[in-house]
Amino acid sequence: MPSTTPPLRIAVQKSGRLLDESIELLKECGIRIDNGRDQLKAPARNFNAEVLYLRNSDIPQYIQDGVADIGIIGENTLIEKQKDAEVVLKLGFSKCRLSLATPRGKAYGGVESLHGQRIATSYPNSLRVFLKEKGIEADIHEISGSVEIAPNIGLADAICDLVSTGSTLFKNGLEEQDVILKSEAVIAASPKIDAGRRGILDKLVFRIKSVLAARNQKYVLMNVPNASIQQIIELLPGMRSPTVLPLAEQGWSSVHTVITEDRFWDIIDRLRAAGAEGILVVPIAKMIV
Repeated sequence: MPSTTPPLRIAVQKSGRLLDESIELLKECGIRIDNGRDQLKAPARNFNAEVLYLRNSDIPQYIQDGVADIGIIGENTLIEKQKDAEVVLKLGFSKCRLSLATPRGKAYGGVESLHGQRIATSYPNSLRVFLKEKGIEADIHEISGSVEIAPNIGLADAICDLVSTGSTLFKNGLEEQDVILKSEAVIAASPKIDAGRRGILDKLVFRIKSVLAARNQKYVLMNVPNASIQQIIELLPGMRSPTVLPLAEQGWSSVHTVITEDRFWDIIDRLRAAGAEGILVVPIAKMIV
């Protein structure tokens, strides 16, 4: 029987890297979007939701107004727009930071040295809050793009802009100084979301958490001499305890476990040193915890 609850309206950036990562996340959650060419609204084929393709800077307003129930958006945009929205879940991708930068080679005496200076930015609200907290008064020049060029053309003494790798700053003769805030993609929910759609959101969040948990884990299988099993087990940071299965060859067992990405190589080296052989590493698609 079809659901009587209206679909969950999910706002995403209509173009760019964040769009690609958002749609890929939904796909990994088993959700298929029937999106034709240049559609601004598209239904999900197998989940009670529809996707709204919106300009990134407009998404916080749509969320606050309840036009969109949730949005997948950079936390930096949410903070900058200062709209009413609940951060439901941080997603771990599209990571960046909003930073102050000054011309490379020019002496920088900390944020205090920007007192009375001109700062160019596309994030005036975030910058204004930061400077107020530090007791700094500066002349903020709001510009919509190409912020990095401002010091080179005499428009500003410093800039405040998003930084990912820092390569753009370097190419424009700038040096990153103070980090104002760190950001990543988040799911933000409208204060006007109703109970029915909230239930759909809970199901979506459950799926997303399973996908995100799997992204940071590796499933590892290895052959271990029985005499080394206890030593191997003590090295493993498994979810509870590893699975140990006897092999056809006497004196050997197969040990199965899950290892986090950030500890993977260090632990693999220690396992090999302890006698593990034939180590097989398998990516995990979903992980229900």
